[in-house]
Amino acid sequence: MPMRGTSVTAAMRGISVTAANKESNASQMTKWLQSNRHEYQKKPFEFQDVRTVRRQPWLPEIATSPQHPYIADENIIKISFGSNAYIRDQWYYSILWKKNIYKYQNLMRSSKRPEVILKELKSLVNFATTTPLQDDCISHVPIEIVSNLLDSAGELLGKNQAEEVLVALSPLLERSHPPPSLCRFFSRYCRSRPRCPLVAQLFTPVVRRALKHNDFGKYPFMRRFIQDYIQALNCHNDGINVVRNFVKSIHGPASSCPHPRVMSNLVSVCLAAMFQLFEKNSNKSLATISTESIQLKEIPCDEQLLCYLAIFDTISEFEDWRPSLAQLLQPIPFPDEALNNPLFTRSLSSVIKRIGTDHRCEVHQMVLGIRDGKEGWFHLYAPSNLACFDDGELWGQMLCRLLACCCRRKRFLSQLGGQLLGSSMLLALRENTAAQEALCLLLEWQLVQSDDQRVQIATTLQSTPTGSANYLALCNRQLHLKELQQKGGPRKLTLPSRSTDKDLAKLLSCGSFGNLECLSLAFTQVTSNCAEQLIKLPSLRYLNLWCTQFGDSGLLLISEHLPNLQVLNLCETPVTDKGLLSLTCMTSLRKLNLNSTHLSLQTFERLKKQLPALKEIDVRYTDAW
Repeated sequence: MPMRGTSVTAAMRGISVTAANKESNASQMTKWLQSNRHEYQKKPFEFQDVRTVRRQPWLPEIATSPQHPYIADENIIKISFGSNAYIRDQWYYSILWKKNIYKYQNLMRSSKRPEVILKELKSLVNFATTTPLQDDCISHVPIEIVSNLLDSAGELLGKNQAEEVLVALSPLLERSHPPPSLCRFFSRYCRSRPRCPLVAQLFTPVVRRALKHNDFGKYPFMRRFIQDYIQALNCHNDGINVVRNFVKSIHGPASSCPHPRVMSNLVSVCLAAMFQLFEKNSNKSLATISTESIQLKEIPCDEQLLCYLAIFDTISEFEDWRPSLAQLLQPIPFPDEALNNPLFTRSLSSVIKRIGTDHRCEVHQMVLGIRDGKEGWFHLYAPSNLACFDDGELWGQMLCRLLACCCRRKRFLSQLGGQLLGSSMLLALRENTAAQEALCLLLEWQLVQSDDQRVQIATTLQSTPTGSANYLALCNRQLHLKELQQKGGPRKLTLPSRSTDKDLAKLLSCGSFGNLECLSLAFTQVTSNCAEQLIKLPSLRYLNLWCTQFGDSGLLLISEHLPNLQVLNLCETPVTDKGLLSLTCMTSLRKLNLNSTHLSLQTFERLKKQLPALKEIDVRYTDAW
């Protein structure tokens, strides 16, 4: 075992081990050592036969014969370690440790009096915390001894004595995980005495350590104990805030939590508890669900559910935890009974709101389905769904964020024009700007095939003042688009350097560009915003965006609206794999320049497989080069 630092001097150092006075052990061991000096380390002897162990600073009888590093008398073995006091002390404390552990095991097993058990337990903990040895078993072995004691003689201990056991054991629990039997004891204590101050005082460090380092797949009893601990906190006055403060204390005051497992372990604990609340009585109302699995006194099931939802709400308040929480919640990992419960959906709405309105794409996209054809939180809280409780206000906020960022695309709008068309028109009648914008895009991009639906959308837009203004703007854009796409105008067009998005919009606002096939914006100052103008040029075959600020969002848009593009130059642009993967739908591409972009080897291989017409691709100065 590694040991804390010890001093080393030049004297001959050794250990004197006195064996018990048993002829069958001590004499035989001594005779064997005397006749087998060179193999003294290969012969084990029982630690329970050791009576005393002490260090000796000087062994003259060994110093005169250094080739034999020990001497053995009738009941004494003396071992020399030369001038190495560190190794000598390692042996000394290790033998002392094993000797005392055997002693405490026998005492705990044979004692029937609670006061004797408590006395020896305190002595054991004091011995384990003061030994200079450093090893995992130093804290784990005493905990195992106490755990076995509670299994075999737990009924001998009263409530006050059980509390003394917890107080005595607390220094070791900060260093090691409690075994299953001890977790069951902790759970029983939390359920029977949830308001006891010792629950928060002694169990909080244990729960903190478990959440930071534990794997509940290996320690399922620990998860059950943490559930009971959380509900014990919930039993206090203002219990919800006590639970919230506990979660905040685990995160810490910094902007990011230094422990990556904490959040996922908390979510795992809460999900498992909520499944227990719902699955056993799926055909009954929440108010009549049995509390057999929790067995906590005077805690209605509604309050238990609100407690776990408060943990989700507190987690969502931290920006560093929100991306991981959004990924965990994207598959909607709750039972159907929970999703049909108004208390559940209303209480969880604050969490979904923070996720759906977050400014980061990797967060707010998690409200959509995990795959095509799979509904997500965005569908669940739609005004046409029973889970909607606020007349579509939350759904409108999520729609606004999605359209303003990464979902202004045909793929997303096609979903709005399908199952969610009724929800969009309902919010548009209530003068929701995002819903009206979505309906205008459905008409502008011709994503609605039915004439009746197009007429209904137009009527809906004209039913409100803001909708009428949006519809009038749409009609003007349509007239301009027809004029723009009329045959005529140049076939090739090059904008001067330092041109901006506004300059491109002004240029395309007058005249006809129906014949425009080649457009060069190289070395200009255009950004992804110019994609709104580029998609109005369906005849475009060649597009040069070399050394511009055209990024992923613009690439996502033009990939859906310019299917005839054959040559695309993205050299020295800030595009990444996220946007480049969208090029797989541009099957007409023949030449592609990705020189000096953030292209990865995986995306490069995928582009080669899914673009059959591609003949030339430049990937110099990328990770795929």
